[in-house]
Amino acid sequence: MSNQELVVLGESGGPDACCPGLLTTPLDEEQAVDLAKVFKALGDPVRLRLLSLIASQAGGEVCVCDLTPAFDLSQPTISHHLKLLRQAGLIDCERRGTWVYYWLLPEMTDRLAGILTRPAGTPLPGRGETAGAAS
Repeated sequence: MSNQELVVLGESGGPDACCPGLLTTPLDEEQAVDLAKVFKALGDPVRLRLLSLIASQAGGEVCVCDLTPAFDLSQPTISHHLKLLRQAGLIDCERRGTWVYYWLLPEMTDRLAGILTRPAGTPLPGRGETAGAAS
């Protein structure tokens, strides 16, 4: 998938046009659809483990030959899961001879963190400073 084909999280107006945080501004329909694709990719335990294995590798990348043995799944199934993570913009890859090497795209995980994070100590709208306290 080329960079031109990959439009993630409603990113169309430059680096500052990404989705606002969920707790500060409601998402528009396009942003919600794009964000749902990323969360759907992360919603599978195999894909979540694959992402974790890739992200935690020393050197920042891992060969598919090192990923497949970690699962009781066929190589085509692992490749399918990796393809979905790539399509969601979470990882990228490069073929080197026989093998394909994968690495994390930290821009996407940073965006997700930003979307899900509120500034420390900021109360939720309409909840005051007792947000989360038992009534």
